[in-house]
Amino acid sequence: MTETRAFQDYYPDEMSVCYGCGRLNSSGLHVKSYWKGDETICRFHPRPEHTAIAGFVYGGLIASVIDCHGTGSAAAAAYRAEGREMGSLPCLRFVTAHLAVDYLKPTPIDAALELRGTIKLVRSRKVVIEVEVWSKGELTARGEVTAVRVPESMIAPER
Repeated sequence: MTETRAFQDYYPDEMSVCYGCGRLNSSGLHVKSYWKGDETICRFHPRPEHTAIAGFVYGGLIASVIDCHGTGSAAAAAYRAEGREMGSLPCLRFVTAHLAVDYLKPTPIDAALELRGTIKLVRSRKVVIEVEVWSKGELTARGEVTAVRVPESMIAPER
């Protein structure tokens, strides 16, 4: 990883409670995403409670990590496109408008998942990201996230 702080670590406190990526959600997944060149990377370790069938990850968990890696990548891509540092004001935060996931093969639960994001489109209010999920060197799922910018009216006034 080229950065020490994850994209999600730059979110203001009021935007850090998401079950998937919120650093302030003690019960959450704590998805963390970083730049690696022009690609975004996330490593996620499934836990026993993320089981679908013994030995394999529940598909909903896969969709969740694709979703949160995608929206975090969207924020980072928007900051990059505007030539701004992550966390600078006004805050750029994205939510999912559309999520599509293709499950290519069963994903083993006993290994870290590596998510690789490719930014496909960056517009002022919309970012599209393709996310691949790799486990044990094999591509197990692929998703596409269309993320839209959260309106400033949903972010605390001091931001």
